[in-house]
Amino acid sequence: MILGGRSEIGLAVGIRLVAGGARTVVLAARRSQDLDEQEAALRAAGADTVDRVEFDADDVSRHREVLDEIARRHGPLGVVVTAFGILGDQQRAERDTTHALSIVHTDYVAHVAVLTELANLLREQGSGSLVVFSSVAGVRVRRANYVYGSAKAGLDGFASGLADALTGSGVRLLLVRPGFVVGRMTEGMSPAPFSSTADQVADATVRALRRGRADVWVPAILRPVFALMRLLPRPLWRRLPR
Repeated sequence: MILGGRSEIGLAVGIRLVAGGARTVVLAARRSQDLDEQEAALRAAGADTVDRVEFDADDVSRHREVLDEIARRHGPLGVVVTAFGILGDQQRAERDTTHALSIVHTDYVAHVAVLTELANLLREQGSGSLVVFSSVAGVRVRRANYVYGSAKAGLDGFASGLADALTGSGVRLLLVRPGFVVGRMTEGMSPAPFSSTADQVADATVRALRRGRADVWVPAILRPVFALMRLLPRPLWRRLPR
């Protein structure tokens, strides 16, 4: 199941899982009737069943209802990918409280809500894997995108703690920390160093999932880079561009 069925990374992960043997994929997103392109790509990869489900991540009160209906229709969930999110406009968020809160709600609060429900659901079935997309933007929050970065920092911490809480339950959580990803979400922006594509992130994600990893950085060089970035003096850190 891909929560955020319109996501380029989520779809790329789904295609690779189908190529690896998965036959049923649930695409959950707003305006689910408009997912023709995504469904066609999954069927071309070999999916027998592609079920579109209406899902609004921000409507946290309905998360469990939606998840229970999916489980009722398809049985136990194997892999669940939480791929929804917004980048937002940093400059607008610094002036507009409502916009700042919308970024934090979608990128953090909605994830906390749905991951809590998913963890409970998967514990009940005794198996399953969660794939959560954090970001290097949350490893050390930068002045240039601190609203988005702070939401990702919260998500990273929550997912890390949840992974520990799931130990021994039969449920695994893979935390993915990509750098700048070239795609629709970042269209018009100059790529940052060590950028990757949705396909590269998906390749690394599925490889880590199959190896039973707890986390993966994409590209891998970002792990040592950010180990050093944590030590950079704050006056220099605040000058860094996005």
